[in-house]
Amino acid sequence: MKKTKHVGFALRDLMIFLLLCNCVLLTEGFSVKKCYIYKDRADCSKQKLTNIPTDIPLSVKSIDLSQNRFTSIQVLNFTNFPNLTTLDLKRNFILNIGKRTFSQLPSLSVLILNTNKIVHLEDYVFDGLPKLTQLLLGFNRIQTVAPNTFRSLSSLKILELSKNQLQTIELFHAALQHMPQLKNLQIRNNRIKTFISKDLTNTSINITYLDLSENPLEKFVVTDAVFPKLSRLNLGRPTAKLHLTWAVQSQTVLENVTILELSEVRLASGDEWKRLFSSFNSLIFLKLNSMKYKLTSLMNMSCSMPTVSKLQLQSNKLTFISSSFFQKCHNVTDIDLEDNKITHIENGSFNILKLLEVLSIKRNRLQTVPFATRNLYSLRKLDLSFNLIRTLECQDFAKLTNLVQLNLQWNSLTALNKCSFNTLSKLEVLKLQGNSMTKLGGAFTKNLPSLKVLLLNNNKLTAIGKHEFRGLFSLLNLSLFENQIETLHESCFHGLKNLTFLQLQKNNLRKEALSNNCLRKLVKLTRLDLSNNHFKYWSSKNLTVPPFMNLSNLETLLFGVQRSKGKGVFPANFLQGLTKLSTFICNNIQLLSFPNDSFTYTPHLTNLDISANDLLDISPKLFSPIPKLEHLRINSINLHSLEFLINSNLTKLNELEARKNAFSVVSKDVIRSLPSLSVLDLKYNKFTCDCDNSWFVQWIKNNSQTEVVDAYNFTCSYPPESMNQKLLHLNTQSCILDVGFFCFISTAFTNILILVVTFTYHFSRFHLIYAYYIFLAWLFDSKNRQKRVEDQYDAFVSYNTHDEAWVYRELVPHLEKEQGWRLCLHHRDFLPGKPIVENIADAIYGSRKTICVISQRYLQSEWCSKEMQLASFRLFDERKDVLILVFLENIPSAHLSPYYRMKKILKKRTYLSWPRRSEQHLLFWEKLRQALGSTNTAEEDRLLLTVTQLT
Repeated sequence: MKKTKHVGFALRDLMIFLLLCNCVLLTEGFSVKKCYIYKDRADCSKQKLTNIPTDIPLSVKSIDLSQNRFTSIQVLNFTNFPNLTTLDLKRNFILNIGKRTFSQLPSLSVLILNTNKIVHLEDYVFDGLPKLTQLLLGFNRIQTVAPNTFRSLSSLKILELSKNQLQTIELFHAALQHMPQLKNLQIRNNRIKTFISKDLTNTSINITYLDLSENPLEKFVVTDAVFPKLSRLNLGRPTAKLHLTWAVQSQTVLENVTILELSEVRLASGDEWKRLFSSFNSLIFLKLNSMKYKLTSLMNMSCSMPTVSKLQLQSNKLTFISSSFFQKCHNVTDIDLEDNKITHIENGSFNILKLLEVLSIKRNRLQTVPFATRNLYSLRKLDLSFNLIRTLECQDFAKLTNLVQLNLQWNSLTALNKCSFNTLSKLEVLKLQGNSMTKLGGAFTKNLPSLKVLLLNNNKLTAIGKHEFRGLFSLLNLSLFENQIETLHESCFHGLKNLTFLQLQKNNLRKEALSNNCLRKLVKLTRLDLSNNHFKYWSSKNLTVPPFMNLSNLETLLFGVQRSKGKGVFPANFLQGLTKLSTFICNNIQLLSFPNDSFTYTPHLTNLDISANDLLDISPKLFSPIPKLEHLRINSINLHSLEFLINSNLTKLNELEARKNAFSVVSKDVIRSLPSLSVLDLKYNKFTCDCDNSWFVQWIKNNSQTEVVDAYNFTCSYPPESMNQKLLHLNTQSCILDVGFFCFISTAFTNILILVVTFTYHFSRFHLIYAYYIFLAWLFDSKNRQKRVEDQYDAFVSYNTHDEAWVYRELVPHLEKEQGWRLCLHHRDFLPGKPIVENIADAIYGSRKTICVISQRYLQSEWCSKEMQLASFRLFDERKDVLILVFLENIPSAHLSPYYRMKKILKKRTYLSWPRRSEQHLLFWEKLRQALGSTNTAEEDRLLLTVTQLT
C-alpha cells in the first residue's frame, strides 16, 4: 500500500515537472514596423510612412516621426501614451490637424511640427496638453490662428511660428491670454509689416525673447510697457529693402533688453539711428552684421552707449581696420569680426580697447598675425582661424600673457619654433589643426604649464620626436589624427602625466611604432584612438613588450580599420595591462582569429566591436573572461551560426548587432542564453523560411522586451520557392506542437495506464506471480539442461517448514534407514552462502526424483512454489517422470488450478496421499518405494496411488 502511494506521488511530481518545463519564461522580444526602439525612444523617421504606426510600445517617452509622408493627423493616432514627453512630426506633408488630436498625451512637453504644409490652426487643436512647454510650428504655410487654438497651453514657454505666411500680429492677441508662461515668441520670416504693441497685447506679458527677423517690417511701435521682462529682441535681416520707422515711447519701455540684433536694418538717417539707440539703456550685446549704413558712424553711436560691451560685426565686407574705427569703444570686451575680407589692421587699432577679452577675426584674409593685437593685455580668447597666416613670430603673442584660448586652425603654417608660445603661461586651449606643419620645432618642450587641449590634427607631421611635449604636464587632450606619422620616439610622450585623451587615428603607424613602449608614461590615459593606421600582427604568440602594459586607467581603445594588406591574427597578450578597459573597437582589421584568452586582461569590458573581419566562427571561450559585456557587434564576419552564444555566459548583454552574416537560423537556445537582451539587430541576413525558424518568428511577433530591428524586412533565402519572401510571413501553424493537446494526451495515457495497472494487480496479481515463477523455472531449466551431471541423490524433498516434523518423523526414517534411499533436504544439504534459488535448482537437477510434500501451507509458500515449478518443468519439458506428489491432506481441485498445473499433473503423473488410518501406512511406504524405483520414461510404471478423488 505504501509503495503504491509513493508511485502515485512520483507520477504526480513528474507530470508537474513536465508541465513546468513547457512553461519556462524566455527572453521576450519584439519588432516594430518601420521603427527603431532604443530604451524609451522610438525612431520612425525617414520611413516613407503615410499612416502613424500602431505597434509602437506604449511606454516610450519620445517618438520621432519626422521625414515621412503624413498628410493629416487625428486624435486616434496618439492614444494611450501616458509617458510620452516628446513628439517630432517635422518634415512631413501635414495639411490638417484634427481637433484635440493630442488630447490623449497628458505628459507631452515638446511638440515639433516644423516643415509641414499647415495653413490654418483651428480652435481646440492643442487641447489636452497642460504640460506642453515647447511648440514648434516653423516652416509651414500658416495664415490664420483661431482665438482658441492655444487655450489649454497654460505651461507653454516657447512658441515658434517662423517661416510661415502670417501677416499681422493681431492673430496672437487672444492667444497670448491663454499662455501666461510664454517666454519665447519666434515669428521670424513671415509677412508682418507692422509691429504695434497694442495689437499684440494690452497687458504686461512675460516674454523674454521676441524674434521678428526676416519680416518685411516697416514700422516698429511700442507705446506701453507691456514687455517688462523682454531681454532679447531680434529685428535683423528684414526682407523689405525699406527704411524702418522706429517709434518707442520711452527708454523704460525696453529697459531690460540686453541683446539686440539689427543686422541689415535700414533707417532713414543718422538721427533715426540715434533715436533707436537711445531707446535702450541696458543693452550689452549688439549685432550689426551686413550693415548698409556707414559702419564707422554706427560704431561711434553704439559705443557711446555705456552698457554695450559686446559687438558682432560679421559679413560687413571690411577690408581694412583703421586706428579710429573703435575710438569710442572704451567699454567693449568682446568683438566679432568674422567673415569679412580683412587683409590689414592698422597698428594701434585696438589700443583703446583696454578691456577687450574676446577677439575673433575668423574667416578673413590675414597673412600674418596683426601687429595691432600684440598689446591686448586683457585678451583671453583670440580667434585667427581660417586665414592665410604662414608664419608665427616670437613677438606675436609675447605680451598676451592672459590668453586662455588661441585658435589658429586652418591657416597655412608650416612650422613652429620654441618661442611661438613661450610666454602664454595661462593658455589652456590651443587649436593648430588644418595647417601644413611638418615639425613642431620644440614649441611644446616648456613654458605652457596650463595647456589642457592641444589640437594638431590635419597637418603633415611624419614623426613625433623625443620629449616633444615635455612642457605640457597639464595637458588632458592631444589630437594628432590625420597626419602622416610613421615614427613615435620611445620618449615622445614623456611629461604628459595627466593626459586622458590621445588621438592618433588616420596616420601611417605600424606595429613597430608601439614596440618601443612609447605609451608607457601615459598612466592616466582613458581614451586612445589608433584606428585607420597600418597595424598588422602575423602571430598570435605573446608580444615581448605589450603596447598597453602601463595603461591601467584606459577605458576606451579604438583600433578599427587597419589598412595594411593581408590577413592577420591577434597576439594573445595584446591587451595586457588594460584592467579597466570598457570599450574595445577592432572592426575591419582583417583578422583571421582571436585567441581564446584575448580578453583575459579586460574583465570590465562592456562594449566590443569585432565586425568586418574574417573570423568565420567564434569560440564561446572567447567571451568567458568578459561576463559584463553589454554591447556586442559582430557584423560582416561571415558567421554561419550564432550557437557560440549559448555557452558564452553573456547574461548581461544588452545589445547584439550581427548584420551581414551567413547564418540562416536563430534557435531558441541562442535567445534563452541572452536574458538581458533589449536590442537585436540582424539586418541584411538571409533566413531559412521553414520550421527551423518557426520559434524565432513567433518570438518576434509575440514578445515585448527585446526589439528586433527591422524584422519586418527580413527575407528568405531557402527553400527556393520562398526566395525573397518576408520571414515574418512564414506560416508557423504547421510547425507548432500544440502543448495543450500534448499535455492532454500525456495525462490521459498516464491515467489509463494507472487504471490498467491497478485493475490488473487487483484481479490478476496471482496469475502474474504464477507467470513470473513459471518464467524463472523455465530459465533455470534451460540453464541446467545444458550442463547435465550424474545424480547425487535419489530424491529431493520439497516441503514447507510447517510440515518439517512429518518429514523427519515419518519420511526420512522410512526412506533412508529402512529402504536405503539418498534424500536431499534443504535444511541439511543446501550449501551455505550460495543463493537459495541456485541451491534449489542444483538439488532438483542433481536428484533422480523430486518429492513434493503438499499441504495448504505448501501451496502458500513462495519458495515451495519455485521448487515445484522447476520440478514440473523437468516433468513436462524433459518428458521425464521426475515428480512425486505426496498429499498430507485433502486439497480441493479449485485451490490448485488458479496457480499451478497441478490438475494436469495429477491426471498424468504419480501422486500419493498420506492415509489417515495407520493400517494403510505400510501400503503407502511400499507404493512410494515403487515410485522412487520406477524409470523416468516407462508408461507402465506410472502409478496412481491416491485414495483421494480429484474432480
